[in-house]
Amino acid sequence: MENAILEKKFDPPLDPGIGHFVLVLTEHGIETFESCEGGVGHAYPEPTIRFHGDVAEGMRALSVAVRAGLSVSELRRVWPVIDKEPTGPYWELTFSFQAP
Repeated sequence: MENAILEKKFDPPLDPGIGHFVLVLTEHGIETFESCEGGVGHAYPEPTIRFHGDVAEGMRALSVAVRAGLSVSELRRVWPVIDKEPTGPYWELTFSFQAP
């Protein structure tokens, strides 16, 4: 059932190893915009979800993730540098699991 929800809700489709994590956050109103299950050949070395929000949103997302039993390893506030310009800030949650 969850896979069908993920396929309908996200375009392009999510990496299989991070889909459940993204769904948990979005069901609680967290505005995610990028995710990756991490590992060799992926955009991130570890499972990562990026999301928008003000200064309090990171703590709210962390609370949602921890209460849902997700294996959070870090909460980050990041300013990526694109074309020599800082962008963001954005929030990132990283997780400690191995994707299938």
